[in-house]
Amino acid sequence: MIKTNEALTFSEDHIVHSLPKILGCSNQDILFIDIETTGLSLRSSDLYLIGLSFYKDGKWQITQFFAEDINQEKEILEAFLDFSKGFTKILHYNGDRFDLPYIKIKLEKYNLPDAFESMDSIDIYKKIGPYKRQLGLMDCKQKTIELYLGINREDKYDGGKLIPIYKNYEQSKNPEALKLLLLHNFEDVKGMFGILPMLQYSTFFAMFKNLPKVSVRTDDDIDDEKYCSDWVSKLPVKAVKVQANQYDDMDGNSRKEIFMKLSMAMALPCALTGNYEGFYLKTNGSEATLRLPLYEDELKYFYSNYKDYFYLPKEDMAIHKSIASFVDKAYREKAKPETCYTKKEGQFLKEWDLVFAPFFKKDYEDKNFYFDLNENMKKSRFAMSLYASHVMAKILEI
Repeated sequence: MIKTNEALTFSEDHIVHSLPKILGCSNQDILFIDIETTGLSLRSSDLYLIGLSFYKDGKWQITQFFAEDINQEKEILEAFLDFSKGFTKILHYNGDRFDLPYIKIKLEKYNLPDAFESMDSIDIYKKIGPYKRQLGLMDCKQKTIELYLGINREDKYDGGKLIPIYKNYEQSKNPEALKLLLLHNFEDVKGMFGILPMLQYSTFFAMFKNLPKVSVRTDDDIDDEKYCSDWVSKLPVKAVKVQANQYDDMDGNSRKEIFMKLSMAMALPCALTGNYEGFYLKTNGSEATLRLPLYEDELKYFYSNYKDYFYLPKEDMAIHKSIASFVDKAYREKAKPETCYTKKEGQFLKEWDLVFAPFFKKDYEDKNFYFDLNENMKKSRFAMSLYASHVMAKILEI
């Protein structure tokens, strides 16, 4: 068996320094793992290399246990078992699907104890996979993620291409073959540190799934202090600047939009862009901009309890029955769901989750909802931040 060890260095702003905060443990609790095998079958292939990274003496290091031939498979497993004692987090890339089950099968083969019984498994692949579409990724292979982040490898091989090289090494003990085999695994383990920034996307997107369950009434003063104490820290973005712009569309028609400059809860390693029905998003580091259509129109607010209202055809509005009793019967009729409304002219923003009330529609069958962009909204930094968060969630389809 061959054992190697090499220390790693990282810049001061690398996300690896935030791992204890992200994972809720100390660096000394974390063990990175990646393995190399002679095939994908859990029972008919052999394990020849285990690569590990750990924190010791104030620095991250990579250790590799390499079987010079398949007869040393048990030896590298025993070395791994002894080495892994005391770690509580096992971190890997797609290891829940392959690396960990593979090692467990091999441990059972030699009647060795389960190395992962007391460890929490953290699969970076599973953190990224759900957001493949939002990130514009064709797949979530480790090398694909590295390319996305602009990381270039020295190693140009994949595990499958190294199988014949290992089989040749068993016979020849060619040092160049050994170098290739160790380098590939070393780059895979080291590469996990390179893609750790992708965890920021997972954390950031999760904030959109946990937006405050709150309803904001725009027809009354919005108490920012009330909301800020409970909710503002849970918002993924905060409105820094909001302004109205006017422009001409492709047909020469004058349009208005809201431009929002946002501060995000964390910096993202690469920019995100997206659009949805005229809403446009672009991020850069810890900042983002949103462009939102501003609708200037006359819309309708529909009362839910239409049986308590009368419709006045001449005025094209509904009034409560307590007032309608003073109106001549010739000028009133019982309201129907589609005629039980009042109209409002003004500036409106579109919404989907009915976070802001009261909401308006163009007509009863309209599937779109709008709320009044009035002075109460314009003055509330919390309300605009909450709206920006919901718009981004819609654009990103989270």
